[in-house]
Amino acid sequence: MKLSKMYMPTLREVPSEAEIPSHQLMLRAGMIRKLVSGIYSYLPLGFRAIKKVEKVVREEMDRVGSQELLMSAIQQRELWEESGRWADYGPEMWRLKDRNDREFCLGPTHEEYFTNLIKDEIKSYKQLPLNLYQIQTKYRDEKRPRFGLMRCREFIMKDAYTFDVDGEAMKIAYQKMWDAYDVIFTRLKLSYKVVEGDTGAMGGNVSHEFMAISDIGEGVLAYCKNCEYAATDEKAKVIYKVTNFDEDLLDLEEVYTPDVKTIDALCDFLETTGDKLGKALVYTAKEEPVVVIIPGNRELNEIKLANFLGVAPHDLIMADEDIIKDISHSNKGFTGPIGLKEGTKLLVDKSITEIKNIVVGGNKTDYHIKNANFGRDFTGIVVEDLMMIEQGDLCPVCGEPIYLERGIEVGNIFQLGTKYSSSLSANFLDENGKARPFYMGSYGVGVSRTVAAVIEQYHDDKGIIWPFIIAPYHAIVSVMNIKNEAQLELGESIYSSLMSQGVETLLDNRNERAGV
Repeated sequence: MKLSKMYMPTLREVPSEAEIPSHQLMLRAGMIRKLVSGIYSYLPLGFRAIKKVEKVVREEMDRVGSQELLMSAIQQRELWEESGRWADYGPEMWRLKDRNDREFCLGPTHEEYFTNLIKDEIKSYKQLPLNLYQIQTKYRDEKRPRFGLMRCREFIMKDAYTFDVDGEAMKIAYQKMWDAYDVIFTRLKLSYKVVEGDTGAMGGNVSHEFMAISDIGEGVLAYCKNCEYAATDEKAKVIYKVTNFDEDLLDLEEVYTPDVKTIDALCDFLETTGDKLGKALVYTAKEEPVVVIIPGNRELNEIKLANFLGVAPHDLIMADEDIIKDISHSNKGFTGPIGLKEGTKLLVDKSITEIKNIVVGGNKTDYHIKNANFGRDFTGIVVEDLMMIEQGDLCPVCGEPIYLERGIEVGNIFQLGTKYSSSLSANFLDENGKARPFYMGSYGVGVSRTVAAVIEQYHDDKGIIWPFIIAPYHAIVSVMNIKNEAQLELGESIYSSLMSQGVETLLDNRNERAGV
């Protein structure tokens, strides 16, 4: 390709909107351009890189026997209602109506659609296993799209779906796809870790994420250097060390704490530490008030809370001042587990049941209570783990320290079981002629995001350092002075020679100064 004919609008300066290297470099190199927030056009240079990723993905999907097809991006409401996800998916789903007032969505994912596709076609166990995939544009109306191709409202994704006769066969398919993903990301030269993930709105009981290591990643992975344990911070199990479990129980004491509303202020006022406090957080879950008590030195994991309550994360909302006053008879900052309004749901992290003589809110404005103890002074629904994991926590497998690292989710895999086949009545006949639901798996690769992740790992202050396999071109011939006929002829000759040998080459024959 000759640059004099190529559409590649480069930029000298870094656009103010671009915060991270991949976004900056892709804009400056003329690879992408923004239409509106979270929606981009892929220009010729950027689209070549995307096609290179797609090529690797296709090769490895074909290698494991997955068959490519292409489905509509538009899906009807009825399918999503059958699975229960029309309401559960939340505001990220782009919804629309046709002229006849029928409701549809722009597909954020395609579990329902694939299940519906095969339900009337695959009738016998003899037609299984089945593995199908597509590479297609997906749509999610992100609340805060940012970082260029990292978090978009429109993006390119490979999604695959497996259909098997039982749980064991599903697990075999899952491992086969896991292995294929390892090959894909290794071929793309990404440094990555595979971690346990939360299944979220996808459903199922088992999920893993493929995280490209990067300081700008929005995801956090927790892992142990001593064993193979690794999970997202949303999924990671917390082993909390209680230090005063053997103290004698002391008498309750109400303490005047005027205008002391935060954990830090309370620690200073009472000359204590956060691990001796019971922090109360008040939420509404589908409009039902819920009070959660965790140690004062830790953060609540809202994903774990939503999963325990059986609600979608978007249905979990911090309670307003009126609700807090109604259930605790006090202003915000003084809620505690003792004396809540009758019938209020109280969830207690298991660690609170082991800490002795904790300080809690007094359910009375400007007051706290010292020496509160679970069982003696209050009870509630005990939950095994509601906390975010922290650096230095103990590994739940081997007991060694946990380390935290940021990463970019470039792939995910799910064991869905019969969630979708059961809800959409997708069955096959087994060897005994009995109708059984398909066991499914779902597997995604963020194609456009993977290009950005590669750039995050492969760049310096001069620009992108492409791994050969994803590089838009493999050689460039620059004619420094096109008015010099000898230079131009030599450049054309080298370019033609490389092209004839199958080398993907750019000829820079522009009448521009170097560096433009």
